[in-house]
Amino acid sequence: MSDQDATNRRLGEHLRRLRKQKGLSLLDVQALSDGEFKASVMGAYERGERAISAVRLAGLASLYRLPLQAMLPAGEGGEPANTQGLAIDATLLDGAKSPEAKALARFVRRMQAMRQDWTGGIVRIRAEDLVSLASAVDRSPAELVRIIEEEGLRAY
Repeated sequence: MSDQDATNRRLGEHLRRLRKQKGLSLLDVQALSDGEFKASVMGAYERGERAISAVRLAGLASLYRLPLQAMLPAGEGGEPANTQGLAIDATLLDGAKSPEAKALARFVRRMQAMRQDWTGGIVRIRAEDLVSLASAVDRSPAELVRIIEEEGLRAY
């Protein structure tokens, strides 16, 4: 597999995660975009069969109401692209399955209690806290971020 193919595949997997986090089907994206993003083309992007241009990626970011930087997967080596930390969708934590995600859920619930923030929603975790949490579950920060993304807990 060429570097370009690997990049397209990685970006496509990320685009699929974002779409699913928004609760949208491929046909929903087509309808919301008034046909600008055809379901079949979106599927090809998500499978990594087609490269998406920067202009189209920016249009998709606008449709999803996300910043353009959120449309790109984590940085090389699996490190988080955002060195400021990580945003977690606290409303999804009850569905955490892996031991690492369950530890994250306990951590976030404790943070909410300390902050007296019972609104649910998005909880931001600082980069240093992510490093500590990863260490506590015997993972690297990159591995923990990957697990969080696989479980669909990351917010953008």
